[in-house]
Amino acid sequence: MRRRPLLALPLLAMPASSRAQEAPSITVFAAASLQDALRALEPAWRAAAPGHALLRLSFAASSALARQIEQGAPADLFMSADEPWMDYLVERRLIETSTRVSPLGNALVLVAPASAAQAHVRLGRDTDLAAWLGPQGRLATGDPAHVPVGRYAQAALGWMGQWAAIAPRMARADNVRSALLLVERGEAPLGIVYATDAALSRGVKVIGTFPGESHPVITYPFALTSRGAGHPQARALLAFLAGAEAAPSWQRFGFILRAP
Repeated sequence: MRRRPLLALPLLAMPASSRAQEAPSITVFAAASLQDALRALEPAWRAAAPGHALLRLSFAASSALARQIEQGAPADLFMSADEPWMDYLVERRLIETSTRVSPLGNALVLVAPASAAQAHVRLGRDTDLAAWLGPQGRLATGDPAHVPVGRYAQAALGWMGQWAAIAPRMARADNVRSALLLVERGEAPLGIVYATDAALSRGVKVIGTFPGESHPVITYPFALTSRGAGHPQARALLAFLAGAEAAPSWQRFGFILRAP
């Protein structure tokens, strides 16, 4: 009778950290705009089946993540905010192209600080954003040289005939969340961000949505990296994130579901 507790002691004394270290994990590199939705989906992934791998999530601009993968960062799944940065890795043979899907879309919006006086307007070719900025104001968005939201913003401003006037007055952020923060703090009177990011912020308000024809269609390609292609649970995660089970969560965060 006395032996039973003694035999059980080694099992009870095993540190939880040791068991966690033995659990499989999947490293996901995802665009900054996916952060909140992906974190919300993580518990559903873990609950979907016993033994599902832990997720190691890394968020940044798609460009920064793609270059880290190019330099050897151990990512299993890449979730980009535009097609060109996925193409960048495909060209370098770092993506398992047969797994590539683009299940999500987004909208491009103009935001101002929540306290601003501007009312919602229809954005068109006759909209003078440069005048709205005032003599010293800057427009915050991602750096068009490498950040997807900045590329979409440049296209939209070009369509409006505003690029030449606004380009010298841009606050070029490293990712969409950084651009949003500049507007939240009042450091920029206007910003161009994704609708999903604006919806999560209490510090800004949407004052206009850019017409679809003003910029390339916003899509989010997902794919396994060459490293992740041999990881069965990484394949299962990709199927989960691009499938029907995750769809309601993506929609709840404002993403547009795209047909397969």
